[in-house]
Amino acid sequence: MFSYLLVLIVAYLLGSISFSVIFSKKMAGFDVREKGSGNAGSTNMLRSVGKKAALYTLICDVLKGVVAVLFAIIVGKIAKNVDRELLVQIAGIAVVIGHTFPIFFGFKGGKGVATSLGVLLITNWQIGLICLVFALVLMAITRMVSLGSCGAAVLFPVLTLFTNNHYTVLTAGKTGRVYLVYSIILALIVLYNHRSNIKRLLNGTENKLSFKDTND
Repeated sequence: MFSYLLVLIVAYLLGSISFSVIFSKKMAGFDVREKGSGNAGSTNMLRSVGKKAALYTLICDVLKGVVAVLFAIIVGKIAKNVDRELLVQIAGIAVVIGHTFPIFFGFKGGKGVATSLGVLLITNWQIGLICLVFALVLMAITRMVSLGSCGAAVLFPVLTLFTNNHYTVLTAGKTGRVYLVYSIILALIVLYNHRSNIKRLLNGTENKLSFKDTND
């Protein structure tokens, strides 16, 4: 039980480090949550601060997901009589929740897309890359980040149903479906965080991404 609790706490606290707030204050002198969409994520950083700040935020948010799951993997190798797949799942969910509701920043964070990508890539690099390419194609065609993000979130559980290879942690005798509930929870978190975007998508009023409004 201690191992599960340790992974939960560490992953949540790691997710709670809001790099967009840190970088926006340091690079632009304001909290990015006070500008644009009010979201503490890469897209709002791009629109409100600039390309460089958005890139730094994106990289750090992805790494949060990677590091959280890596920590769970390490604990799983050290601890005895633990479900290693469950440790990975706890870490992945906790770090995304931490990003969305960061304890260090008033529980007002981002939508968890970049952090979820990091989690996907370290959980199963093949699924992570497929979801990433799918999202990028949708974004390129529509110039809507939210559509690509939501599309990739829905694709994750679908791929989990049919994929049994390339999982970083998968005990012999188990199939990839052990991660199905996990994938559904992560997808639901991302979709919930995009609920306002989904309404605008349905109404045809969703904002499109532009690189003309950046500061650098």
